[in-house]
Amino acid sequence: MRNKLEEFFKGKRVLILGLGREGRSTLDILKNIDCTIGIADRNLIATDELSEYELYLGENYLNCLGSFDIIMKSPGIALLNMVSDEIKAKITSQTDLLLRFRENTIIGITGTKGKSTTSSLTCHILKECGKNAILIGNIGIPPLERIDEFTEDTIIVCEMSCHQLEYVQASPDIAVLLNIFEEHLDHYVDFNAYKNAKENIYHFMDEKGTLIIGSDCVHEEFGFDVLTASLDNGEADIYVTNDTLSINGIKIPISGISTKLIGHHNFYNIGIAMCVALALGCDKDKALEAVSTFNGLPHRLENIGTFGGVQYINDSISTCPSTAIAAVKSFDKVDTIIIGGMDRGIDYTELISFINSSDIENIILLPDSGYRIYSELDGKKRNIYKAENLIDAVRYAKTVTKVRCLLSPAAASYGFYKNFEERGEHFKELVTKQ
Repeated sequence: MRNKLEEFFKGKRVLILGLGREGRSTLDILKNIDCTIGIADRNLIATDELSEYELYLGENYLNCLGSFDIIMKSPGIALLNMVSDEIKAKITSQTDLLLRFRENTIIGITGTKGKSTTSSLTCHILKECGKNAILIGNIGIPPLERIDEFTEDTIIVCEMSCHQLEYVQASPDIAVLLNIFEEHLDHYVDFNAYKNAKENIYHFMDEKGTLIIGSDCVHEEFGFDVLTASLDNGEADIYVTNDTLSINGIKIPISGISTKLIGHHNFYNIGIAMCVALALGCDKDKALEAVSTFNGLPHRLENIGTFGGVQYINDSISTCPSTAIAAVKSFDKVDTIIIGGMDRGIDYTELISFINSSDIENIILLPDSGYRIYSELDGKKRNIYKAENLIDAVRYAKTVTKVRCLLSPAAASYGFYKNFEERGEHFKELVTKQ
């Protein structure tokens, strides 16, 4: 793949748009190629380390786009409708180049929720079944960072965010679209733009490809193999009932599946990961055994522990209403929930209705989105508390919770924390601090 990358970039003027982790990974690749390198970043400060490159910093960092042949966009840069179609034609990314120049089988997994768990579980199953699998992408490893580890038999599992998919021109061999909910509206002009970015995972697929897609996401005819998946539609190829997981005709009793993942919704993720593994020749029983040894990921219904007789659950990954609802449904009793964060204008009607009809006794609201829904919550049956911050929220939770406290914000962390991981770590620190 390095030879293909060198041929693509050689002699070109290449702009790295955003010098975060992926941008620096791109810079490491370009350093060894005969090309002119520019770096554009609103928040970057010029250092001696970067003195040999063309730098475009500050508020007007996008003004340089027209003077480059190739624009390597980092996932965190939101262009919205600020650039012309001519400029957009120059934009590519590590995800796009991985898909276009690949020499290995690639499994691409996206969705508003569940993609990290499903990607990690899929790779875990493949490895446990003897496959040479590697996990990259939105999970925290830039797609081209580990290309020197790819061998002839490597199967690449790539978690793909909407930002990584927005400008791709190729699709993976097996594409997984788990679901699409209202999300990331601060990065897109509207929900349709976000939805289109997600759907790019299969838009360039040919007849050799396979798409595994949530039934609710199907709205067009496909020219390749398609398997549908659902938590409640028994007509889907992969579906989950209260007692059965069905994978393309193979029925497995839920009681026979050992897993450390919390919540019935995770059997949907398990079914899709199993389906991918079976399609790649894994043995069903070995795959099921692998599911039992998968530990799950931090900040996703993570059991912090029991303190003072109260169990505390960290679901900081929750950034939209549907995930908070699923989190509450994962337990027989949640008497305290902490919700709220960055307000991106998401519709909270469904979550408000769910809370008002639930038996949750204590609703702790964080700014800003939590404050927005305050007046719409029914306070007759429960305590509703507007916390100043997470410190205040946990302090109050410790005084009122008897059984289980759940942090499931249904909102992004930005503006208050660097990311959901930092928010989750702070929650864990506050809970465990005596």
